[in-house]
Amino acid sequence: MRSLTLLVLTVVSLYSFGQYTNFNTQKNWSYNKKEIIFAVGGTQFTGDLGGRDAIGKDFSMADLDLPSTSVGGHIGYRHRFHPYWTTASILSVGQLKGNDAHTNEIVRKSRNLHFKSLFVDFTQRLEFILYANEKFGARYKFKGHHGFRNHNERFYMFSGVGAMYFNPRAQWNGTWYALRPLTTEGQGLEGGPKKYSPVTFTVPFGFGARIGLGRMWRFGLEASYVKTFSDYIDDVHGVYYDPAKLASPAAQHFSNPAIDNTTWFAPGQQRGDKNKDAYYLLNFTISKNVTYRNYYRGNKAYQWSKGRYKF
Repeated sequence: MRSLTLLVLTVVSLYSFGQYTNFNTQKNWSYNKKEIIFAVGGTQFTGDLGGRDAIGKDFSMADLDLPSTSVGGHIGYRHRFHPYWTTASILSVGQLKGNDAHTNEIVRKSRNLHFKSLFVDFTQRLEFILYANEKFGARYKFKGHHGFRNHNERFYMFSGVGAMYFNPRAQWNGTWYALRPLTTEGQGLEGGPKKYSPVTFTVPFGFGARIGLGRMWRFGLEASYVKTFSDYIDDVHGVYYDPAKLASPAAQHFSNPAIDNTTWFAPGQQRGDKNKDAYYLLNFTISKNVTYRNYYRGNKAYQWSKGRYKF
């Protein structure tokens, strides 16, 4: 009986000490429910244009067109509704590019197509937290006592659904032209395919990691692959159209600007591969915890927006 009593007292003592020194409790996730997110980084298009010095490989990082890497970023709002689950509303803006001049693969280099496009993508995504280390330091600071270090490390993965606007353009004689109105593959014309929409659904897949910078700010890195449901992000999809039936010299040029082996690119010959386009994102992220309304620095207690918490 005496041994049992001693064991119980030991466990209670360790638990009480743990509550004081280890703030990674089940409640700590509720102190990080709401965040504003900012991000900036690089974009990489994967579609019909550009690529490595080999036949194109769809949906593969082995065919990246690194010289066409461009920039993008996003802003968003994240709401955590469970210790392991969050949802985030993300508005992304950036540029996608591709250029056959960047490859030595003979067919694509001879084809000589290129493009760039602004994109605006709004995504609602669901995030699953793989690992989180969330601890808050001592509530009060005393002379000679520095409290405990704040921690907010997190690893997570995500997916979702979105809608993206795009507008492919190309350059000729020093002028950039919007390609969609030129109907370079005869879209909407006799014998051609139907016109394509400048809006497509998207589905992102990705993962991220971040660390805390104090109680308010977090810094991290996100990598994602975004699948689209359009093959016209680069204005290339089907077969060559008869340039004589196109309305303007610009449309005729962008329909078939081949520089070598031009017999490979006659009307009716393959111009694109008809697989849906996609792109990659690599972003540095900064997020701000806005769960609580205000707090005080120095020796004063932090004031949380909901309830009273003992530290």
